[in-house]
Amino acid sequence: MSELCPGHPLKFIKNNTRIQEQDDATLIARYKISGDLEVLGQLYNKYMHLVFGVCLNYLKDEEQSKDAVMQIFEELVTKLKVHEVQNFKSWLHVLSRNHCLMAIRKNSKNTTLSLEDTFVENTEFVHLDMDDTKETKLTVMERCMETLSEEQRLSVDLFYLQEKCYKEVADITGYEMVKVKSYIQNGKRNLKICIEKNSSE
Repeated sequence: MSELCPGHPLKFIKNNTRIQEQDDATLIARYKISGDLEVLGQLYNKYMHLVFGVCLNYLKDEEQSKDAVMQIFEELVTKLKVHEVQNFKSWLHVLSRNHCLMAIRKNSKNTTLSLEDTFVENTEFVHLDMDDTKETKLTVMERCMETLSEEQRLSVDLFYLQEKCYKEVADITGYEMVKVKSYIQNGKRNLKICIEKNSSE
């Protein structure tokens, strides 16, 4: 992981028990008004370990994942100012996933890794012709994931791509268990239809 140069945004991310923890909405509001990176760092620090976990799950490389954590923070500096975020934890998860997918797609021309190394393959969940290039598969998967509702997209991502159980998905998202199962079932169906449609084009 690269050394942080003076003034690097991540220098504001630190554990400071003297700072009373504030809820996400308060920190977001403070950051939007002030642009204070220390406020953003305090917010990001609460979920930085989760961001690293998402990145490691996709990138399969610890150093690349650490670099991605820095890059995602830098994205937050501008994106959080222009987006209306209701559930920061869920929104950050999607942002992290998209960042990693873009990184994988960018490097896909220079790698021979199969799609199974990136996504948990489930024949009922998703089927793509093996003759397709990895870049095409990732593009189709990413495009179709974006067609799902936020609830379906997050639930499907956690359950299938990160292999979380129903309870873990409910704990992470805050959704009720019965809704989690519904989001996953409907999301899986919609995603399968979309992938098959795009793969045949």
